[in-house]
Amino acid sequence: MEWIELLKALILGFVEGMTEFAPVSSTGHMIIVDDMWLQTKEFLGSGSANTFKIVIQLGSILAVVFVMWKRLLSLVGLYKIEGQKKTRFNLGHVIVGIIPAGIFGLLFEDFIDENLFSIKTVIVGLIIGAIFMIIADKFGPRRPAITSLDDISYSKALKIGFIQCLSLWPGFSRSGSTISGGVLLGLDHKTAADFTFIMAVPIMAGASGLSLVKNWDQINADHFWFYVIGFVSAFVFALISIKFFLKLISKVKLTPFAIYRIVLALILIIVLAV
Repeated sequence: MEWIELLKALILGFVEGMTEFAPVSSTGHMIIVDDMWLQTKEFLGSGSANTFKIVIQLGSILAVVFVMWKRLLSLVGLYKIEGQKKTRFNLGHVIVGIIPAGIFGLLFEDFIDENLFSIKTVIVGLIIGAIFMIIADKFGPRRPAITSLDDISYSKALKIGFIQCLSLWPGFSRSGSTISGGVLLGLDHKTAADFTFIMAVPIMAGASGLSLVKNWDQINADHFWFYVIGFVSAFVFALISIKFFLKLISKVKLTPFAIYRIVLALILIIVLAV
């Protein structure tokens, strides 16, 4: 591949890594940047380009594993976190939380790939998701009862899992939907974000693997370095952004991100109308 094409992989990796953990929709931003400027479908093909956008999210997920490895190992009993409560957060909570999105994702994957990967659908997701985030900040409890992952019940995990299904619509945002849902269910913003990131590990690993299998015949050897550069770029920039976001979300909540989403959607509407 030519260097200009590999540069596009680096740019998309940057966009993915910097937006995956903020409630602004990393997939939505990649679709916007790609469709309006980079046009990777022209040299990758539609199936490979869409698969790339899913697969490089694994780079960001690897960053979660890198940062939260102690908590992840504790889920399977391989690490004991000091001061952890008896009713501790465990693998069961994660499984319960990912089941709804896993089922709906399998049922509607083809529909999503064929109909929802466009700037217009992203605009819809950005606006509706922003409204949901503002509602969460306004009506969520001022003194959340759940301030640690170890306080999350299985029923709360399941409810958040159903809310996470909203993120199957590109532009809605996985972190935006689950953090908002968690806040409305009594979690503080930091705990909701932690739960979101942990659930993302198996969900994105599964989604990426399934997309690779389904579109394997559309990915040729020439795409190898494009995928590698995008993956590594997403990992590096996600490492930079993840700790910053976890500190920021406790201070500014969700509304500033919601305002950004609405402004971005309005700009896109104007650009498309011109």
